[in-house]
Amino acid sequence: MTQVLYGPQLGRQGKLRLGCSAIIFDEKRGKVLLTQRADNGRWCLPGGGMDSGESVSQACEREVWEETGLRARVTRLVGVYSNPDQLVIYPDGNKAFFVVLSFEAEIISGELGLSDETTAFGYFSLEEMESMPMHARHKERVEDALLGGDVLIK
Repeated sequence: MTQVLYGPQLGRQGKLRLGCSAIIFDEKRGKVLLTQRADNGRWCLPGGGMDSGESVSQACEREVWEETGLRARVTRLVGVYSNPDQLVIYPDGNKAFFVVLSFEAEIISGELGLSDETTAFGYFSLEEMESMPMHARHKERVEDALLGGDVLIK
């Protein structure tokens, strides 16, 4: 199982990785698409690591497709997130420190479904997220998207 550990400057032990996440609102902008991770059961925004040779928007759109079956288009950058006190350890022993670009995106086609990385999905309000086991700071990214305005660096 993938572990996420926290401690002072623990991120220094990991290899730097660039990731992305997609914030996809429902039509009323009151709920956000979340998926439940197969590896740890936590709820999160669709997203993942960037591959060499793709743009950040391509990475985000690919991750949404792989995890949900939806084709999405990135519409704006919400923020850039990093936590020097967080370390991700994968089952194979690899350690990662992530810098994540969080985008707002819109669905352009496809049918919502599960993948080998997800066990459930749904649209949830901020209030509903309060009682859900959320992955890292994903709820904070949703709150930031709702604020609008300038790109945030956290």
